[in-house]
Amino acid sequence: MTPTPTTPRPTRVGRPSFAAAERLARGLRLLVLLLALSALSSPGAHALQGNDNCHDPSSIVKDGGKYWVFTTGTGIYGMYSTDLVTWQSGPRPVFEAGQYPSWINGRVPGFSGDFWAPECVYRNGKFYLYYSVSTFGSSVSTIGLATNVTLDPASPNYQWIDQGEVVSSTTGSACNAIDPAVVTDASGGLWMSYGSFFKGLGLIKLDATTGKRSGTSFYWLAGNLAADGVSRSNSGSEAPYIVRNGGYYYLFLNKGACCQGSSSTYYIQVGRSTSVTGPYLDRNGVDMNRNGGTTLIATQGNYVGPGHVGLFVEGGANYLSHHYYDSNQNGRARLSVGNLGWDGAAWPFITRDWLAAGRYTLTNQNSGQVWDAWGCSGVQGQAIAQGTAAGLNCQQWNLTPVGNGEYKITSAVGAGLAADVIGNNPNNGAKLNLYPYSGAANQRFKIERSAGGGYVLASVNGNRVVEVPACATTAGVQLALYDYLGNACQKWTIAPAPAARALATAAPTAALFSVYPNPLTGRRFVVALDAELAAAPVGIRLTDLRGRTVYARRSTGQASVAVEADLPAGLYVLHVEGAAGSQTQKVVVP
Repeated sequence: MTPTPTTPRPTRVGRPSFAAAERLARGLRLLVLLLALSALSSPGAHALQGNDNCHDPSSIVKDGGKYWVFTTGTGIYGMYSTDLVTWQSGPRPVFEAGQYPSWINGRVPGFSGDFWAPECVYRNGKFYLYYSVSTFGSSVSTIGLATNVTLDPASPNYQWIDQGEVVSSTTGSACNAIDPAVVTDASGGLWMSYGSFFKGLGLIKLDATTGKRSGTSFYWLAGNLAADGVSRSNSGSEAPYIVRNGGYYYLFLNKGACCQGSSSTYYIQVGRSTSVTGPYLDRNGVDMNRNGGTTLIATQGNYVGPGHVGLFVEGGANYLSHHYYDSNQNGRARLSVGNLGWDGAAWPFITRDWLAAGRYTLTNQNSGQVWDAWGCSGVQGQAIAQGTAAGLNCQQWNLTPVGNGEYKITSAVGAGLAADVIGNNPNNGAKLNLYPYSGAANQRFKIERSAGGGYVLASVNGNRVVEVPACATTAGVQLALYDYLGNACQKWTIAPAPAARALATAAPTAALFSVYPNPLTGRRFVVALDAELAAAPVGIRLTDLRGRTVYARRSTGQASVAVEADLPAGLYVLHVEGAAGSQTQKVVVP
């Protein structure tokens, strides 16, 4: 039974530009209520499934077969996934109500239990969970640390042990102690970046064993320093996160306003340095301490105010996590798991597209069969089914990104018609065929990369995913939409297409013949010819997928031609050639 989710509250650090703390608190409580209601009433708009309520997510961390993210919320909210596509709430928070570490009250009087912006890393055989504690409109804050040998609440070894304070700030401190993130340098040294809207972002050294602060050194990362090196108030930078790649360290941060739902203006910037302590310069060479920063991603469509990045690397993929406010759901804070890439100049880019534009084959991970424009003529209304891979051009598909991880999928045969959910039907069982592309939601598919390298394709209209119905393994089964269950029938291996061989000798605009029954129910099937084709001599030939002829005959003046052949089970291609043209059709022998 899935537990009732604890909705993480978008209650980040207060800012001087916000109204009084009490008014802010009331407004945020109202916002949380509206977001909860919108989660029940608004349709999905992206492929991530389950409960993806999320604000200020930690980077993804893996324990056994589960992936975890910790976020802002009462007692520290946690959510997990087994495939990086569907997410659900953990059964309980890190700290139960009334069991928060007692030392916190001495550092942050008035703390009510809402922890902010945690970060979790695995090292030394256990998980280190850093968390932020603050109150609205204040820089009286602290960062604490808790450890656990497992993230599985069902394990007998599961126990969060609080390790106490890492760093704190007061009204007179230079850097506000929230938003921790941890990075290991090239020599194995451990560091923590932190800081917020107040004054700027800093870096301190950590003890590699305890995870606590080591020494008193402090380095400014970003904070709009004046020429004399004095930090100004309200730098506008927060949520730092450092990634080491090659010979550089990359500092990701946020600017703009968070925590205001669809009115948020958060955006993500980056700079880089050859030293973990900086200085970090943007692509134009401007120091991030002096208002530098190259913008990577900002509001796009319904993805409003993206922020608080984290990076998880597995299987050659860079899973870039962040939150955003969904304008399609009244500004609800949600999790996004996108793709971090590197350009030729070793600068990062963030995209929700997992695949570049190109021609691909899509292979079902259960049946081993591929997306197939069934019939290979590419005419309007032709079914999209699974077929035995034969290197045919009707088994190849052009994937074209149209924004925010959504794709137009067009057939490589015929007039380049697009994959379409028949009748714009968002319900279970809605089937796929070919239709002229109009950009409608039922012709756009969000593609997410799941754990293990497979892909999930969800219709933007309703968010149900493409599946081989009933997990069938036979050719000719038309693809359809169903609720996501995470099984192999709903996951696809997508690979660049090899050089295709054409199946049809022409690209007809209308079918010249039909075949029934297909799949065969015995040794006999009938080829029904249209009047124009039947009026002249016609050649009928059946080949296997290696191109070898297994049956051939000629006919003149017959509207229906019976074919009897003792064929082993498999997929065959029927070629019909006459004065009116030539066409092909697949024939399935079960």
